[in-house]
Amino acid sequence: MSFEYPEDLRYLDSHEYVRLDGDIATIGITAFAVDQLGDIVFVELPEAGDSLTQGETFGSVESVKAVEDLYSPITGIVIESNAVVTESPEQLAEDPYELGWLLKVKLNEMPDLSEMMSAEEYRDRVEGE
Repeated sequence: MSFEYPEDLRYLDSHEYVRLDGDIATIGITAFAVDQLGDIVFVELPEAGDSLTQGETFGSVESVKAVEDLYSPITGIVIESNAVVTESPEQLAEDPYELGWLLKVKLNEMPDLSEMMSAEEYRDRVEGE
């Protein structure tokens, strides 16, 4: 099965993505991760004002199969968490990249994108599994 991986995103091994827009980062999980999880029943996210540290957990996604930790691709302060996703977790499956984003974060510093995968690198990794 082939999924979409937008070219303007950077991807982590743990299946989170980040979209940078100036000093604001949008974080979410990929279509591949949503598919692997199955029916998502609960999403736990930090609140506005909370700090994130690159590489550390910031919440979790619970499905009928498993609970998976979420890892931050960047360091910064949460400015918004997506209430649509916490109230209706199935939105993640419908549109993980636009409506189904998880957090918007104000960056403390620009992240090193070379440590993250491009869409092509991520596609090769997950579809080669």
